[in-house]
Amino acid sequence: QVQLVESGGGLVQAGGSLRLSCAASGRTFSRYAMGWFRQAPGKERDFVAVISWLGSTNYADSVKGRFTISRDNAKNTVYLQMNSLKPEDTAVYYCAADNRYWGPDKRLYDVWGQGTQVTVSS
Repeated sequence: QVQLVESGGGLVQAGGSLRLSCAASGRTFSRYAMGWFRQAPGKERDFVAVISWLGSTNYADSVKGRFTISRDNAKNTVYLQMNSLKPEDTAVYYCAADNRYWGPDKRLYDVWGQGTQVTVSS
């Protein structure tokens, strides 16, 4: 089973960009679908984006056209490039992994990272 560590969060002004990284341990990273989720204070953890083991992608409507998920299997890392950031993107961002499911349902992901804070100022 993989273990996940996110990085790349921080404080950015509205309209700016950040790139989050999620590094995975283990030799079977390429067999896992990787998802990004986010949780704002007092709210549910919401789906952001996912990339399958074959590289197919899916996005939440709120981030389509602004965020891009990608993976580098040689580096055991998945990325989330976030452009045109808005204050409502402020949240703790989590990556998740599963080797049987790739989709928006957070309940079906088996492995989670510890999260990284993203704060977008207006």
